Amino acid sequence: MEQMGTERASSKTIERWSAHLEELHSRIAHHFLRPEVRARAYRYLSGLLADVRRKNSWQMAEAIGETRPRGVQHLLNDARWDPDAVRDDLREYVVEHIGDEASGVLIVDETGFLKKGEKSVGVARQYTGTAGKKENCQVGVFLCYASKEGGGAAFIDRALYLPKEWTDDPQRLSEAGVPEGVGFATKGELAKEMLQRAFEADVPARWIVADTVYGMTRGLRGWLEKRERSYVLAVTSSKGICHEGRQRRVSEVSRSLPEESWMRASAGTGSKGERLYEWACVRLAESGMYRKGVRAGRWLLMRRSISEPEEIAYYLCYGPAQTNAHELIRTAGRRWVIEDCFEAAKGEVGLDEYEVRKWDGWHRYITLCLLAHAYLAVVRSVAEDEEDAAKRGTSPQVSIPS
Repeated sequence: MEQMGTERASSKTIERWSAHLEELHSRIAHHFLRPEVRARAYRYLSGLLADVRRKNSWQMAEAIGETRPRGVQHLLNDARWDPDAVRDDLREYVVEHIGDEASGVLIVDETGFLKKGEKSVGVARQYTGTAGKKENCQVGVFLCYASKEGGGAAFIDRALYLPKEWTDDPQRLSEAGVPEGVGFATKGELAKEMLQRAFEADVPARWIVADTVYGMTRGLRGWLEKRERSYVLAVTSSKGICHEGRQRRVSEVSRSLPEESWMRASAGTGSKGERLYEWACVRLAESGMYRKGVRAGRWLLMRRSISEPEEIAYYLCYGPAQTNAHELIRTAGRRWVIEDCFEAAKGEVGLDEYEVRKWDGWHRYITLCLLAHAYLAVVRSVAEDEEDAAKRGTSPQVSIPS
């Protein structure tokens, strides 16, 4: 009897998961005008979520019941549908299911896709954190949304970085199908474009978080402040700030602090437990601006390794003046969420296993992968809510289409 009950529960779980996938597909179905393409998009999403050893065209075609890869290749390369419109539906789906005004954060970061040859759009020998060195690769900049620590996180936008050796070569751009008018943009500029789309869509986010690539982007902090957006952005040790009436490097400020200025605190929970560091927070002089009628503040936040105290990371922060150091510390720790999302998207839905070479193909494949990853984030969030509700003896408020 116990086994029968377990099987019945498992069957109900599968039904609910299928309902969530059908709900997601129903959001994007109208973008695929031809019924066979619409149906293939659903099967393709199912294939991305399936246990397929490598999600290339041949294996994906086999996984969704097609004998040849032509249909899959047509979906990614030739079929008429707009990946940017689907991206907008992705963002709406994520916000609807895990959006939270009080705890929401937007996280910017990039990842590399190692490639051979020189035909794939944007490929070049460039640095990627994926390999920790310069490699022949493509680089994508991504925007991730997260709410409530452990409560859910998923990507809501993406952009392909084109190095100058590409944007300076019109013939190469044309051969790769890059639209006219697309020119060189730094990673920081791409991040700004994605953030602007999120702001225009009223994505409920309390903080913007990013690493040094974006924290050191010229003008980004001022751009965010003009839009009254709070941020915690990492900067390098050489970054200059105005402190105690004169210009100083942030590394100089950290060295001048007495030992009692540092406190031990957690930046959040990681796979190995609490991420404990020593932290110091210095309020900066230029904090007289106003944000939505509330006085604003700026801070320099510093994170020091406990085992190797010479290793110090630095963050420039901006937000409501009453913000305390512990909130800044927790917010700085949220940046690691996007690294977990990259790992999950590559390991579970094949984010880095594509074979497309052109502009449209890259954006279509990546967008479908992000949809599949968002689906997993949503069903896991629902499952966690159900588990918490079961412990409390209450029923979770879950909306599943009939």
